[in-house]
Amino acid sequence: MTGQNASDTDRMSPHDPAPGSAVRTESRWPMAAAVIASAVLTLLLPDDLRFGPRWALPFAEGLLLVALISGDPGRISRRSSVLRSVAIALVVVLVGSAIWSTVRLIDDLIHGGSETSSANALLLAGGSVWASTVLAFSLLYFELDSGGPAARAHHMPPTPALAFPQQLSPEVKAPHWRPRYIDYLYLGFTNSTALSPTDVMPLASWAKSVMALQSILSLMILGLVVARAVNVLA
Repeated sequence: MTGQNASDTDRMSPHDPAPGSAVRTESRWPMAAAVIASAVLTLLLPDDLRFGPRWALPFAEGLLLVALISGDPGRISRRSSVLRSVAIALVVVLVGSAIWSTVRLIDDLIHGGSETSSANALLLAGGSVWASTVLAFSLLYFELDSGGPAARAHHMPPTPALAFPQQLSPEVKAPHWRPRYIDYLYLGFTNSTALSPTDVMPLASWAKSVMALQSILSLMILGLVVARAVNVLA
């Protein structure tokens, strides 16, 4: 029996969590607030930039969010394939809505639309679409990196899809550090403003592809909206 235990110990990876180690959870509410903010921005968009009726997407996002909170309230810790599917579905709706609004905004800018004749209306619509994109992609990173927040609460993989400064420079990392939603929101914001990675490096192929897509969308929104607004004001 002693030899078997020693053999089991030898086979343990240094990255495996220690037996009885605490689960490092995070609150559900920052993520929920981001979903609610995205739904409000959708409600404020002009009809031309919104997919479907004004209430359709916010209603769907609200139902999915309620399902997540009901299945794992308070702090995110429950690893469930059903909850994981609901979270992915919510992200798909948010990102799909942001991409649709971006495409519609660009089409209106090229061919002329009701919100492009006024600089104030154009900047408001463009800002809402841009902010929706930041929130949607931050939630996508939050749900896909390292298996999602519930998986990260139990175990951080040795090779994450997104490498934060605390992982690239472990000497500055706090004990038991985990990326939280605010880290992914910052990633989404900086990627949409710098149009390239800043302090978070994409390692996985999907992360590089998604960050490139977000940068392209942000570049089109910022470039075309600002250029059109200047022309209208002139």
